[in-house]
Amino acid sequence: MILAYLAIALAAIIGFVLIPSRRVLHILAAAESAAALVVTGVIAMTVPLPAADLGPGTGIFFADHLGVFLAAVSGIVFFFASLYAGGYTERLMETGELNPNNLRLFYSGLALLQVFVTLAFFANNLGVFWILAELTTVFSALLVAILAARENIDAALKYIFIVSAAMLFSFAGIIFLFETARSTLGEGTLAWTTLMKHASSLSPTLLFAAFVLLFIGFAAKSGIFPFHTWLPEAHSKAPSAVSAVLSGVLLNIGIYGIIRVFALVHQTAFAEKVSLLLIVAGLLSVGIAAFAMLYQKNLKKLIAFSSIENMGLLLIGIGVASPLAIFWAVVHMLAHSLTKASLFLSAGILHRQYRSHDPGADDRIVDVFDLQPSAAWGVIIGTLAIAGVPPFPIFFTKFFLLVQVATVSPWLLVATLLLILVAVAGMARFLIREFSARSGPGAPRPTRYVVPLGMRLSFVLLIVIIAVQGLWFPAEEVSVITDIVAELGFGGV
Repeated sequence: MILAYLAIALAAIIGFVLIPSRRVLHILAAAESAAALVVTGVIAMTVPLPAADLGPGTGIFFADHLGVFLAAVSGIVFFFASLYAGGYTERLMETGELNPNNLRLFYSGLALLQVFVTLAFFANNLGVFWILAELTTVFSALLVAILAARENIDAALKYIFIVSAAMLFSFAGIIFLFETARSTLGEGTLAWTTLMKHASSLSPTLLFAAFVLLFIGFAAKSGIFPFHTWLPEAHSKAPSAVSAVLSGVLLNIGIYGIIRVFALVHQTAFAEKVSLLLIVAGLLSVGIAAFAMLYQKNLKKLIAFSSIENMGLLLIGIGVASPLAIFWAVVHMLAHSLTKASLFLSAGILHRQYRSHDPGADDRIVDVFDLQPSAAWGVIIGTLAIAGVPPFPIFFTKFFLLVQVATVSPWLLVATLLLILVAVAGMARFLIREFSARSGPGAPRPTRYVVPLGMRLSFVLLIVIIAVQGLWFPAEEVSVITDIVAELGFGGV
C-alpha cells in the first residue's frame, strides 16, 4: 500500500516531465490525486484496523483509524485543489505570473506534497514522521514561491525559517522521547504503537519535557500562537489552490502530531499540566486571530486568520481531553479542512477578478454580485459554515466542544465564546463592507473574469459535501471516530 502511493506519484511526475500538452498535464494532475485517494479508500475498506504494519515487516508505517481518516480528508482536499488548479494556472500563465516552464514543477511539487502528507499520517515511527513533516514544509514552501514574485518568495522563506527552526525543538523532543523509552524499556524506540503500550510506565518528567519540545515544532506547523506569524503571509500569497492545501491539509499535520504525543503523556501524572498548556495556547491563538480579523482588508488574509482561530479551538478541545471533546475535535478537523478549502477556492476566483497590480495593495472588490455571483455566494456560504451557522457541521463541532469546555471552567467557556463571537464579527464586517461596494457613476467596471468549469465545480462540490455533512452524520462515520478516540487511549464515547 505504501509503495502504491509512491508509484502513483512517480508515474505522474514522469508524465509531467514527458507530456508536452498542458491540457493533458491538468488532467493528469487531477487523476494522480484521485488515484491516491482511491488507494486510501482501499486501505480503509480492506485492511483490518488498526494494522500493525503497512510496510514489508519494518514497522515504520502502520494504519489506524486516525491516520486513515486524515489521509482520506487530505486526499479529498488535494483532489479538488488539483481540479481547480487546471484553469487557475492557465490564467496565471496568461498574466505572466507563472512561467509556463514552471507548470511541470508546480504539479510535481503538488504530487510529492500529497504523497509525503499521506505517508506522514501513516508513520508509526515518530522520527520518520518528523522527517516527512519537514519535507511537507519544503514542498509547500516551493509551491508558495512558485510564482517567483518577491512577496511570494519572502512569505515562503518566512514560512521555512519559523517552522523549521521550531521543528528543531521537536527533534530534541524526539531524542528525549527515545532516551525515556530506553531508560524504562531497556531499548530505545520511537514506534508509537510500542510507546502507547508502555506510556504509563515511562518517566513522567522526561515524557513531559519531551512533549513540551515536540509541541513547539508541531504548534508552529499548525500556526499556533506565538508561532503563527508565517501563516497569514504564506496562505494569502500562495496560489489559491495551494492556499486550500495549506489550510485544509498542512495544518492538520501539526495537530496530528500534538494529538499523538498528548495521547502518551495523558497516561501519566503530568496529564493536567499538559492539558493546561494546550488550553492556554489554544485560547491565545483564538484571541490573537479574532482581533486580527476585525481589521482585515484582504480576503485571503482574513480566511488565513480564521485558520489560526480554528487551530486554537482544536487545541482547547484536545486540552479538555474528555472522550467527547476528542471526538468533536476530530470531527472539527474534517469540517474545517473541507470548509476552509472551499473558502480559499472561492476567494481565489475573486482574487483573479480584482487582483491589484500593486504587490502591497489589497484587492478592491466592487460589483461582486454582477461580476462573480457564484464565487461571492461561495465565500458567503463558506463564511457562514466556518462561523458555525446551522446546519453546517462546524455549528455542531463548536457547540459540543463548548459544552465540553464548560465542564472544565465556566470562565473558560465565556472567554472562548466571546472570542469566537469577535472572530465572527470580523468576518461579517468584512463581507458587509466589501461585498456591498459599488462602482461609482461613470467609473470603469473591471473586465469580467471568465471562470473555467473546473474552478467553479471544485468549490461548489465542496460546499455540497459540507452541507450534506451537516445534515447527515452516518453511523459508519460515528463508529470510525469513536474508534479513533478509543485507540488514542481516551476511553469510550
